[in-house]
Amino acid sequence: MMKGIKFTFKGVHRIRTIILLSTILLFSGVAFDSIAKDNGNVTEHRMHHNKMHSADDGRISLGLPPAMKQHQLANMRAHVEAVRSIVGLISEGSFDKASHIAHSKLGLTEEMKKMCNMFENKDFKDLGLAFHKSGDTLGEALKTKDITKSLDALHTTMGYCVQCHATFRQ
Repeated sequence: MMKGIKFTFKGVHRIRTIILLSTILLFSGVAFDSIAKDNGNVTEHRMHHNKMHSADDGRISLGLPPAMKQHQLANMRAHVEAVRSIVGLISEGSFDKASHIAHSKLGLTEEMKKMCNMFENKDFKDLGLAFHKSGDTLGEALKTKDITKSLDALHTTMGYCVQCHATFRQ
């Protein structure tokens, strides 16, 4: 029998939140770790890369020229970094800072709107615009300082990432 342990709704909610945020941070760390591991085994990475981009990949290639491809990949890495920062700021209770990052780094700024509209593939363009609009929705949810609304909005935003990466490749 465990004496002295009392779980309140608030306590259970806080534990659930900590577990969820830890999972998101782990996911973000794994993503960055996999990007960074290119140093150690270039041959293995290239074999994996070729296999993932082979004819049986099934995703739609955007057929970007090399410079545009690298620019797009850098943008997506910046988006992952923004999500990581937002998660960290939520865990600190810094919702206003997290909101600013959501709007400025993920939101539908004029620069992002222009960039999305440069793509010829309509589905990719629409998905990109929806992603950036969800970044603004996330920013507004964060302003409420309601962790459930904020995490729900973050879940939606990351859903666009998953959908895009499942559908398209560079």
